[in-house]
Parts: sequence; structure tokens; C-alpha cells
Amino acid sequence: MIPLRVWWLSVAAAATFSCVSLPPASAQTAPVVAAPNDPFGKEVSLVEKNIVYVAGSGIWESGFSTIVAAFKTVYGTMAKQGLKASGAPMTIYTATDDTSFQFRAAVPVEQVPTLPAGSEIAVGKAPAGKALMFTHRGSYEALDSTYEAVTDYLDEKKLEAKDLFIELYMKDPLSTPENDLVIEIYVPLK
Repeated sequence: MIPLRVWWLSVAAAATFSCVSLPPASAQTAPVVAAPNDPFGKEVSLVEKNIVYVAGSGIWESGFSTIVAAFKTVYGTMAKQGLKASGAPMTIYTATDDTSFQFRAAVPVEQVPTLPAGSEIAVGKAPAGKALMFTHRGSYEALDSTYEAVTDYLDEKKLEAKDLFIELYMKDPLSTPENDLVIEIYVPLK
């Protein structure tokens, strides 16, 4: 199965979304029932935030474990440096293809820290600007069905997305059972 997130960035860069082929319905994970008040397609304005992050890459077959390992590195280095989180952790996907992805596992911080040379983490800014917010409840693997619904929504509304997307974890991905995740997906718009 090719995860829908695999082709998301190429979909986002396309002039129209109707030219993109979806995996066969039989290969897709059954959708997770969302809570009645969960936002789906809510327009928001992302505020620029200071972040510390680990940049990395992974393959979709082990995507969640790759991201969890990156967050362990971020939190471990933050603890050593005495840094405190000022918001929920996020994954900023910067590139994807059929088998792999590039990302930043990021945690917001109040102050821009001074990190020692050779630090395992970097300092930057979270994406800001106009975006749409979608909510996913359930396993990381089940995100594929949520991304299919996001793509359908963008296609129906004829909206163009930027070449990145953000997953904000409302429950700590390090300690929450995977089937109990709550993830806000942000799709920045052009």
C-alpha cells in the first residue's frame, strides 16, 4: 500500500487535484470515526513560532517509529539544555515520494535557545500563514484515509496547497498508544 501522504506534496504542487491517482479502495485503511466537534477544513492562521527540531528522513513502512525516534532525540536534547516546550510537538513534512519522506520533528519553545556546537537539534521557525485544519483520531497508519478526505476536500473547493504539511500531536506521540492518537493536520494554502 502506498500511503496517501507519500504523494501529498506532489498533489499539493499540482495545478488541479483530479489528475492524481489514489490507491485502490481495498488498499486503504478504514476511516476512523471523528468526534462530532472535530474541525475538518477549518480556515486558520498559523502563527510563527520558535522551534527546536531534528531534520530527518524515513520510509513510509516505518514512518511512525522514525518520527517517534526523532522526538526522543529532540526531547532528550531539550532536557540536557534545560529547554521547556511551549506547545504541542509537530512533524513538518518538507518532501515526500513513493517510498520515503523528509521531515522536521519539532517542538515549540518560548525563547530562541543558544545551542552548543554539534548539538543534535537545530533552531528555526514553524510555518506561518493561512492554512486549513483537519483532525484525525486513531492510529498513524489510519491517517491515509484522513489524507484522502483532505485531498477530496481541497479538490472539491478548488484550493491549492503549498508544498508542505504539518501534523500537530494533541496527545504525546511518545506515550500515547498509537490507536489513541489525536492529530491536527495543517495544510498551508498558496
